Amino acid sequence: MWFSGLGLPVSLLGLVAQVPLEPRPASPAADMVASYGIKDFNFKEGAELFSPIDLVKLARPGTATANSAGDLCIVSLSKYSLDDKKNHKSIFIAPIESSAQPLEVPLANGGDAFWLDTRTIAHAVDEGEGKDKVKALYGLSVKFETESGGATVLSTPESPVLIGKFPTASASNFRFSGKSNFLVFSDNVFPDGDLRTVKKQDEEWENRGDTAFVYDETFERHWDEWVGPKRSTLFSVTLSKGKDGKWALGEKFVNLLNGTKHHAPVEPFGGTDDFDVSSTHVVYTTKDAELPPAWHTKQNVYIVDIEGKSKPRELTSGKQGATHGPVFSQQGDKAAWTELDLDGYESDRAKVVIYDLKKDVRYTLTQKWDRSAAELAFSPEGKVLYLTAGDLARVKVFAITLPDTPKESTTHPNLPDDLLPEAITDSGAVSGIQVLSNGRLVFTRSSLTAPNDVFVLRNLKEDLVGEFKKDIKVEQLTKFTADALKGKTLNAGEDFYFDGVEHKIHGWIVKPPGFKAGEKKKYPIILLIHGGPQGAWEDQWSTRWNPQVFAQQGYFTVAINPTGSTTFGQELTDAIRENWGSKPFDDLRKGWKYVLDNFPEVDPNKAVAAGASWGGYAINWIQGHPEYDFGFKALFCHDGVFDARYNGYSTDELFFFNHEWGGRPWDSKAQETIKKYNPVEFVSNWSTPMLIVHSSKDYRLPETDGIGAFHALQQLGVPSRLVIFPDENHWVQNHGNSLKWHYEVFRWFEKYIGEH
Repeated sequence: MWFSGLGLPVSLLGLVAQVPLEPRPASPAADMVASYGIKDFNFKEGAELFSPIDLVKLARPGTATANSAGDLCIVSLSKYSLDDKKNHKSIFIAPIESSAQPLEVPLANGGDAFWLDTRTIAHAVDEGEGKDKVKALYGLSVKFETESGGATVLSTPESPVLIGKFPTASASNFRFSGKSNFLVFSDNVFPDGDLRTVKKQDEEWENRGDTAFVYDETFERHWDEWVGPKRSTLFSVTLSKGKDGKWALGEKFVNLLNGTKHHAPVEPFGGTDDFDVSSTHVVYTTKDAELPPAWHTKQNVYIVDIEGKSKPRELTSGKQGATHGPVFSQQGDKAAWTELDLDGYESDRAKVVIYDLKKDVRYTLTQKWDRSAAELAFSPEGKVLYLTAGDLARVKVFAITLPDTPKESTTHPNLPDDLLPEAITDSGAVSGIQVLSNGRLVFTRSSLTAPNDVFVLRNLKEDLVGEFKKDIKVEQLTKFTADALKGKTLNAGEDFYFDGVEHKIHGWIVKPPGFKAGEKKKYPIILLIHGGPQGAWEDQWSTRWNPQVFAQQGYFTVAINPTGSTTFGQELTDAIRENWGSKPFDDLRKGWKYVLDNFPEVDPNKAVAAGASWGGYAINWIQGHPEYDFGFKALFCHDGVFDARYNGYSTDELFFFNHEWGGRPWDSKAQETIKKYNPVEFVSNWSTPMLIVHSSKDYRLPETDGIGAFHALQQLGVPSRLVIFPDENHWVQNHGNSLKWHYEVFRWFEKYIGEH
C-alpha cells in the first residue's frame, strides 16, 4: 500500500516533574518561519487558530505500555522546538488507578523504554562514538506512594543504573518475559547470524574499497534504503534480578532464527508487533523465505523455544497471504494472529486465526465478519479476544467470545452466525490495546481534534453473553496536548453519505473557524484525496496530512472515502482493482456535487484539490480529464504516479502493481488496463496550475515520476512548481521539511484563489 555513551546517566536521563508545554514564543511566528527560508508568504496565525507551525511544535505522544501490576503505564513523547531545531524526547509515567500527575522523564539522547517489573523501567540508549558505539541498558527505579498528607506522588528518586551492554548499537524492539527472565529483541546481522561479529564485518564492509551494491535477487532497495548485506533477526538473552536487587544482562545472545533464512521483524515497518513472548516460547511472523519478496506478500507464523533449544515450527497452513500481529494468551496455551487469504494483495481482508497449542488445532475465528482485524489481545483467562479494527472511518475496540476449539484445523469452523466481534468503543482511532487484571483494558486513542492520549476501559467481563457493554466505562488518563490546544477552534468533523457509483459513500467535512451557515460563496473549498488507494480518511490525528490544518487556514475541507477505501467492507476496498481511473472518480464527482449542492456557503470559483500517493495519481488523472468539470483553480500532487507502466518496473514492492493493474506491465491484461488508466496518456489535456512535491528517497514511487510530470507541465506552458526533498521518503517527516511543505502548499493555493 502506498502510501539511540552514557557517561553520567543523570545528564542523559534527566529526572523532572511534569512541566507544561512551552508557551507561544514572544517573537512573531513569521520571523521564526523565515529562519527556514520562508519569506514571501505567511500562514494564518492567531491564538484561536491551529497553524502548520502549531502542528510542527505540538507534542507527539506514542502508545501506552502498562506494567504487570496494571497501576502504571509509560508513554513515549517527542516535541520539536523551533528555537533550537531539535526534537526533544521523553517518556511519561502515568498512573492508571490514581489521580497523581504523570511524571515526565526527559531522554536527552532518545532511546527505547520498557518495563522490567512493576517499579523498574529499562532504558536502552546509544553509548560511545564511531566504531565503539554500543547499546547500553539502564534501569530506572520508580517510586509510587501515598504521602502523609494523603496525596499519591510519582518520583524517580535514584539515578539510572547500568544493567549491561549489547554488542552493537542497533539492538531494538525489546520484549521482556518477567516469568522466565529472558529479553527478546531484534538486531541486524550478516549471513553468519553472529551478533558478536557484526562490528568487525561492518568495518570490513565500509572499507571494502568501493561503494557498489550488487544484487542477484530482489529486494535491491526497499521503502527508503538500499538493501545491504545485513538482515533483521530475533535474539534472546537472560535478564534477571539478583539477590542483591541488581539487574544483570547475560552475555550469551542466542539467534533464535539462525539457519532458517527467516528475517523478523518484517521490513520496512515491522517492530514489536511482529512477535510476542511467553515464559517459554516466541511466536513471530516472517516473509516466506522461498518466495521472491518483491512480488509476494506471503508471510508464515512460527513458534520457537525462547532459549533457542529447538528449531522454529510453522503454525500457519502454508496457503495464506500476509500474516500480522501474532500474540500469545496469558496462559501460553493459545496463539492468535491476523491472516490474509491472497498472496500478492496487502489489503485483503485480515481475518483472525486462533491456534490451540495444546490440541495442535488452528481455526479461522472471523470468517463471517466483513472487517479487517488489526491488533489482538487475549483476556486474562483466555475466554475473550479483544481486537482493533477499522469500521466506518473509525478504529474501534471489539470483543468476541472464543468458542471451543474445533476437533481439527479449519478455515471455516461451524460457528454460530451471531458469533461476531462487538464494538466497545465508537469514536477516534484506537491503538496499543493491552488487557489488564480486574476487567480493565488500556488503550491509546487519537481523533480528528487531538493526538494520542491514554484511556482505560473498566468493568469488562470474561463472559460476553448478554448486554456486556452496559456496565463498561471509559476513562481518560492523560491530556498530553490539552493545554497547547486550549482555545483552538478545531472542528470535530462531520460525516456525510451519498450514493456513489455502486455503493453508499462516506465523506468528512471539516469547517473553517467562524463558519456561518447562510453566508453564500464565502469560503474557498479544498478536496483532499487519500492514498493507498486502500486507505481511508478516519477520525484520527495526523502529523502530515491533517484536515484541521487545511480548515484552519480558511478552507472548507472535504475528504471523501471513494471506491477502494477501507473500513466500509471488503467489497468496496476490492472494487478499485483494475479500476483506478473509473469508479473512484465517479464517486468523487458525485461527492463533490453533493457538497456544492448542499453547502451554498462555499465558493466553487475558489476550489483546489490535493492528494498524495494514489491521491497524487488522482490529481494527475484529474489534470487529464477536464470533462470531470471539478472547476479546480490549482492542484497539488505529492509523490503521485505519472507513468503507471514505468511504475510497474521501478517500484520496490512489485506485488502491489501486479495486483492493482492485472499483472506485470508486459502482461496483456495489465497492458490493457494501463492503456485506459495511465495519466501519462492524457498529458495533452493538462492545463491547471499544479504544485508537485516528490522526495529522492521515495522508492515506492521514484522521484522521476514527479520530475516527469513537472517537465510535461513546463513544456505545455502550464504554471507549475517542483519541490524536491532529497532526504525524505514517501512521507515528509522532518519537522523543518514539514513546515516548508505546508508553506509551499498554502502559498500555491493562495496564488491562484487569492487571499481569504
